[in-house]
Amino acid sequence: MDTELSASKSEEVRIVLADDHPLIREALRHVLERVPDYRIVAEASDGEEAVRIVEDILPDVVIMDINMPKINGIEATKRIKTKCPGVAVLILTVFDDSEHIKGVLEAGAAGYLVKTVFGENVIHAVRGLVAGEAVLSPAALQRITESDMVQEKKPVNIDIGRILSGRELDILRLAARGMSNKEIAVQLGVSVRTVKGYLESIFSKLNAASRTEAVITALRNNIITLDDLK
Repeated sequence: MDTELSASKSEEVRIVLADDHPLIREALRHVLERVPDYRIVAEASDGEEAVRIVEDILPDVVIMDINMPKINGIEATKRIKTKCPGVAVLILTVFDDSEHIKGVLEAGAAGYLVKTVFGENVIHAVRGLVAGEAVLSPAALQRITESDMVQEKKPVNIDIGRILSGRELDILRLAARGMSNKEIAVQLGVSVRTVKGYLESIFSKLNAASRTEAVITALRNNIITLDDLK
């Protein structure tokens, strides 16, 4: 049996599915409900409904399409992250171009997958989001960081007096390369819990809600460089 499917956690992961195609939601439900601690708590067929549901029940994760009626997934993500910053948004879409990835990440999504991956990849993606890990392929992250999303150097609200420590910089650089919490822990000879603690501190100092957002913010403010991603 797949170790991911047999993994047990003390708390279930509450998931909302937001897609205007019923067959997509049904397929996602079928895949995700194979995992004992995953529970689909609601479904939405348009962006406005997704925002309303998330505000009402505060799930752990929202799996969101971009093209939806009323408001699209990017705008819905913005509203969700503004009102419910603790909810992780995973975009699952047919689009794989840098402009859509850029819009979604700027809206606050913690992950981005194309629908061609489906199946086990979605299961692992949800697990990664719950663990505070980025769900974005290294190639996609590289494409985005080399785009104007980083180069335009938008100002962000960072307390200069709360710069990252040496250990936090080490962990941020490894996270920027796509390493998981476990891989970072092994690399640095610390526990996974310690890595999570450092990441929470990094997110707080950079006013970021996810690894991807933290990496982009750090790049924009010259805290790390593109060479750190190699």
